[in-house]
Amino acid sequence: MLKEVSAGGVVIFGNAILLLKKFNGDWVLPKGRVKENEDIEEAALREVFEESGVKAEIVRYIGKVNYTYRSLINNQTIDKTVHWFLMKTNSMESVPQKREGFAEASFVHIDKSADMVRYDDEKKVIKKAIKLI
Repeated sequence: MLKEVSAGGVVIFGNAILLLKKFNGDWVLPKGRVKENEDIEEAALREVFEESGVKAEIVRYIGKVNYTYRSLINNQTIDKTVHWFLMKTNSMESVPQKREGFAEASFVHIDKSADMVRYDDEKKVIKKAIKLI
């Protein structure tokens, strides 16, 4: 089984959280793979910026999520760990990166954000982040 490590952020601006809409319509949090010789904090900040154009800073570590999935490319099972950080930004300006697979980047009111995201683990991460604010 292959192992994969990713990092991402719950980015806060005022009472809103940054969400990304994929071309398939799913809303997600920004995250991506940690590169070789990169720490998880650097990866989380880089991925947020690459996927949304948002410059953020880390407030604190939220926690990690583990799950397995089957790769569509080679049908291998992947054991994935995602490290999540609570982040803040000074601007709601965002640009979805189409080459990263995103049709829309939007700051959504905190009360609606957990209900909008597609995956249960991201719902839990958002709820945990809101408690830390």
